[in-house]
Amino acid sequence: MDAPAESFPDFFDAAPVIRLRDPLAQLLGAAEGGVLVYRYADAVRLAGHSCPTVASAFLMARAALRALYGDALPERGGVRVELREPATEGVTGVIANVVSLITGSTVDTGFKGLGGRFDRRRLLAYEAPIESPLRFTRVDDGASVSVSSRAERVAGDPRIRELLPLCVGGRASEEQARLFGSLWQDRVRRLLLAHADDPEVILVQ
Repeated sequence: MDAPAESFPDFFDAAPVIRLRDPLAQLLGAAEGGVLVYRYADAVRLAGHSCPTVASAFLMARAALRALYGDALPERGGVRVELREPATEGVTGVIANVVSLITGSTVDTGFKGLGGRFDRRRLLAYEAPIESPLRFTRVDDGASVSVSSRAERVAGDPRIRELLPLCVGGRASEEQARLFGSLWQDRVRRLLLAHADDPEVILVQ
């Protein structure tokens, strides 16, 4: 029996994408010119779900890389990422996982390098002494930017509060469960499509 086909909400395809160049991927013949394209669906596959946190992490990475590299393709593996909070605090781990996917930056579990190059370890750190939740720094020139998200400015439908405990507790009807999922993803949709470049929601300093 064939496995069910993957099916995401339509707005995933309309969400912004992140293009980078990974010199390791180029060297090993994994991607022509080393060019990789990360889509929101990739972050969802990694996290196993779609929510404002996953969307915000994706958008913060996109905004930080654009600020650091301008019109040039960002270099995957060429950015150090620092997070202010401990790895186990709140949604910090979720954000770090999404950012690590995109940048290749890891604490000590990444690729160890080849011929003294392409080492992806020690490029991600928690509990950094920074004011913003995230800071991205280019390894080659030391340029850095801080980034944060105000996803709460993109409000969800008030019905979500009523439906959430029913769904989590297994008491929701099929109709209520479908409505909850639809309302939940509508907030993610608005965050990705209407506020990806909104400086009041995704802040870069």
